[in-house]
Amino acid sequence: MNPMQRFKNIIKRPLGSFAVAAGLAAIAATVNADPLKVGFIYVGPTGDAGWTYSHDLGRQYVEAQLGDKVETSYVESVSEGADAERVIHQMASKGHELIFTTSFGYMNPTLKVAKRFPKVVFEHASGYKRAKNMGTYFTRAYQGRYLTGLVAGKMTKTNVLGYVASFPIPEVIRGINAFTKGAREANPDVTVKVVWASTWYDPAKEREAAETLILQNADVLTQHTDSAAIIQSAQAKGVYAIGYHSDMSLYGKDAHLTATVHNWGPLYLEKAQQVIDGSWKAVDLWPGIAEGTTDIAPLNAAVPEEVKQLVAEKKAAIKAGTLRVFDGPVVNQKGEMVVPAGESLEDAALLGMNYYLQGVQGKLPQS
Repeated sequence: MNPMQRFKNIIKRPLGSFAVAAGLAAIAATVNADPLKVGFIYVGPTGDAGWTYSHDLGRQYVEAQLGDKVETSYVESVSEGADAERVIHQMASKGHELIFTTSFGYMNPTLKVAKRFPKVVFEHASGYKRAKNMGTYFTRAYQGRYLTGLVAGKMTKTNVLGYVASFPIPEVIRGINAFTKGAREANPDVTVKVVWASTWYDPAKEREAAETLILQNADVLTQHTDSAAIIQSAQAKGVYAIGYHSDMSLYGKDAHLTATVHNWGPLYLEKAQQVIDGSWKAVDLWPGIAEGTTDIAPLNAAVPEEVKQLVAEKKAAIKAGTLRVFDGPVVNQKGEMVVPAGESLEDAALLGMNYYLQGVQGKLPQS
């Protein structure tokens, strides 16, 4: 008989003595003694900026909110693929009851391990495959990208913006397009040049990509990579940059205009509480600005007040639901109308985005 059943049976009996009451208290303490073991798998180092850093802030938030009800741990700098599967399996084997895997390339390894551990709950960031014990989640980061694009479009003097991208998957392409859409709404003369770094985290490659864009006359850079190397390069070269995942102003106070940021804490807390309560279900979550999961970092003092006001107005409209980033008219790189005026791209189309919008230079590589 498991401890909880014993606990229920004792509750049904009359308390005939202090000893019985003491026994009841002891069993209740035993039942509630073990904290929920929550594990996190990170693709990069925790550091003090970027993707992994933002997830680890979420982990710390869960600890702060739930106290001794949870016990968290993490493994950082885990490569995607076979190494990820090994680490996820090891974490599940060690008694973790809830595991967050926080990189797109962890999707298939997470699914494989989830099938082997049906009593463990898995949550995968940015993926689309689910199982009875595996959910998915991400933020509508493209909403923040759009707002930062407005800033970039207003702040450029060369009308050339640079974008350091990781891999040509819909998530990244969607971000490039949202940034471009915002930039061209603010400044129709803007073009966006993209350099593909083919990595999530490699400061040397990211720095090289940034310097390549600067040589191509880009005076505002942004990124879909994890380190602060782009901000550092912009600071060194005297151009502007827009960070991603977290506020990166520490690495370039003059260069850093703002950043699209994630706030994972409330989402992680909600998932952990659901597992504790026994109410968890495998779903796909995609919250954004309205839910507080997506935002932008404070704007640099160099940004004019009228630009700050424009960004504030657009952000309020997104939050209220009166503005969707990909409201028409939306025109692709070939000049074809993708979304006519009065319509908007639905989530299914956003999740499968595989084309550039008008204003992006270069050919989209095959993923």
